[in-house]
Amino acid sequence: MPASYAYLGPEGTFTEVALRTLPETATRELVPYVSVQSALDAVRVGEAEAAFVPIENSVEGGITTTLDELVAGQPLMIYREVLLSITFALLVRPGTTLSDIKTVTAHPAAQPQVRNWLSANLPDAVWESAASNADGARLVQEGRYDAAFAGEFAAARYGLVPLETNIHDAENAQTRFVLVGRHARPAAPSGTDKTSVVLWQRDDHPGGLRDLLGEFSTRGINLMLLQSRPTGAGIGNYCFCVDAEGHITDRRMAEALMGLKRICLQVRFLGSYPRADADTADLRPRLTGTSDEEFVAAADWVARCQDGRF
Repeated sequence: MPASYAYLGPEGTFTEVALRTLPETATRELVPYVSVQSALDAVRVGEAEAAFVPIENSVEGGITTTLDELVAGQPLMIYREVLLSITFALLVRPGTTLSDIKTVTAHPAAQPQVRNWLSANLPDAVWESAASNADGARLVQEGRYDAAFAGEFAAARYGLVPLETNIHDAENAQTRFVLVGRHARPAAPSGTDKTSVVLWQRDDHPGGLRDLLGEFSTRGINLMLLQSRPTGAGIGNYCFCVDAEGHITDRRMAEALMGLKRICLQVRFLGSYPRADADTADLRPRLTGTSDEEFVAAADWVARCQDGRF
């Protein structure tokens, strides 16, 4: 029996479309799960080799359900990421017209991406959230709602028709998906990599976040995502989800993580993996003194000073 990948289902989600862009899916069984949590838990208990879930979109930023699972759940590691351009279709049962639509549904992350279209075209329609966009299409098929925002590709699967297509409030909207598995040695650096971590401060004090960010900035490491998430310990208690350019085997990244480990209450390493936008990545010149060679030379100089070899 082939190894399986869990993903946010049911069939017909943008998650499934993005997952099928990975070449290895040809030799994996793809198993839909009803939620991000259940997909990740399938990995934790050994039901699946890996899980594929959305983690960020270009309209609203980080997808909190996924971030919170990676922050608070049993530790897992990100191995790959995929970027998918997103446009929605308004899916309805055959014969439904725009004036018939009183209720609409989709995943909560879809609402900010179609809010203006909805206000202009269906101002009186009541929005109800679904577990996923494809699940919204299924609920329309069952008669629970009049219309669903989902991928146009989901229409035939659920016996629906696209009443409107190419719906998006923001041009070039994208969603980022990640392949998550159990902890193991990160893949070798590709040259255009990303490292993800979660940081907990020891205490709340003026300049605390600056101290964390300083570990990156002084080493010339660019941040690609910074999002605070509540720890559950009370109002004002937050941890920070960070994506940074570079790989854990880069000397500057390794030293930054060591610095963070010294000053943070806790650091959770979520993985170093190839950037999905590697072909178009804008790799800015690094600050002087932040190359691996310069880190090695500086470490060698300190060692010679300690040994009396000036």
